[in-house]
Amino acid sequence: MSLSIPRVNVLGVGISVLNLRSAGDAIAEAITQHRKGYICVTGVHGVSEAQHDPAFKDILNQSFLTTPDGVPMVWCGKKEGHREMKRVYGPDLMLQVLEEGTASGVKHYFYGGREDVALMLKEKLEARFPGLLINGCYCPPFRDLHPEETQALCDEIRELKPDIIWVGLSTPKQERFMAKYLPLLDTTLMFGVGAAFDSHAGLLPQAPGWMQRTGLEWFYRLLKEPKRLWKRYLVNNPLFISRILLQWTG
Repeated sequence: MSLSIPRVNVLGVGISVLNLRSAGDAIAEAITQHRKGYICVTGVHGVSEAQHDPAFKDILNQSFLTTPDGVPMVWCGKKEGHREMKRVYGPDLMLQVLEEGTASGVKHYFYGGREDVALMLKEKLEARFPGLLINGCYCPPFRDLHPEETQALCDEIRELKPDIIWVGLSTPKQERFMAKYLPLLDTTLMFGVGAAFDSHAGLLPQAPGWMQRTGLEWFYRLLKEPKRLWKRYLVNNPLFISRILLQWTG
């Protein structure tokens, strides 16, 4: 591949040095060349999960791209001199890839989300981007697929041949799914975009732009979903700060 994407070491996780434009270019080239790979959209939560899960850390490091989803990832990149590095936020990346792929006939498949979310997402995005090709979607059970379900998914993807499969589960479940299933599925790229499904389906409001730019989106999300997210933000965030300071001073 002609595009070479360097990585920044963030607590042992290689975060790709990207902005939305360079990420879009790398993705478009991979689709053109039919280069298989998966894309992890990773912030503090993903890096923190990787600290006690070596297998998950390997999955992040073996990706085609591990994008800087959180502002702290960008700060780490800029500290290493990568001034061009900017946040590559999952919902924004998804919209850019969908829009830019419409003209060239890129085919998409949605995997994940609560019951009917993928269908809602499909309807909203087709209305937003006329000509968008979404040729399938599936809401999986909240467990690993049984062998017959895996075979049915493989058969469907073999028939539809989507260029991209968007996976809307949660971290680290979606990354493990992509690493396991990419070799089995007749597709080029898989994206783990988590809450982007709910966001673009209109079920989860996004933080104001100023909170996203200043690294405060976590606080907005905590206020919206305190029971689900309190541990992620009130425990993982301070741990991340202490660990990254030790990396920088060690």
